[in-house]
Amino acid sequence: MTLEMPDVRHFSANDFRLRARHEQAPHADTDYGDHSLNPDLRDLILQHTLRDAAVLIPVVDHGAEASVILTKRTEKLRSHSGQIAFPGGRIDPTDPTPEFAAMREAEEEIGLSAEFIEVVGRMPDYVSGSGFRIAPVLAVVTPGFMLTINEDEVDDAFEVPLSFLMDPQNHNRESRIWQDRERFFYTMPFGDRYIWGVTAGIIRTLYERLYT
Repeated sequence: MTLEMPDVRHFSANDFRLRARHEQAPHADTDYGDHSLNPDLRDLILQHTLRDAAVLIPVVDHGAEASVILTKRTEKLRSHSGQIAFPGGRIDPTDPTPEFAAMREAEEEIGLSAEFIEVVGRMPDYVSGSGFRIAPVLAVVTPGFMLTINEDEVDDAFEVPLSFLMDPQNHNRESRIWQDRERFFYTMPFGDRYIWGVTAGIIRTLYERLYT
């Protein structure tokens, strides 16, 4: 009789770093985005005028149980207002790389200084239904940082255990009517935080590429 060994997977920052080393840009033959769940809406989502953006996926090194920093965007922003998001934004013409843009935005939005950030990889671009081509930058963050919230862009910043986000049992597939058609998306409720849409889609992609 063969006994099945228990799952000994750990969710430490070092484990994340080792997994992320296989995610290095540029990526070939990858196609991720809101259209992945909605192939019948592909032509509407994959617009010719996609705007380049970058987000930081900041995994905080808390030993065996790492966490991920997320933000709640203010209600007054034009795009994705009030939603849970990764620190990030548009790539400026003066940004030399998406990695630079993601770290710049993280410092501007929540005061996360680059001295605490170690970039460890970058996932394939994720196309959002709102017209952005997003570069998800993977990073390990050393504890000891002090966050300063930019109230013009962010209402709050908080941490969610990496183990929670990488548990497929917490990934719910839901839908709404969009332009008279059913549109699917992921949701990952965490306490009173409702993670959904683009952020949940990027988290799901992270799970599929690093933890399956």
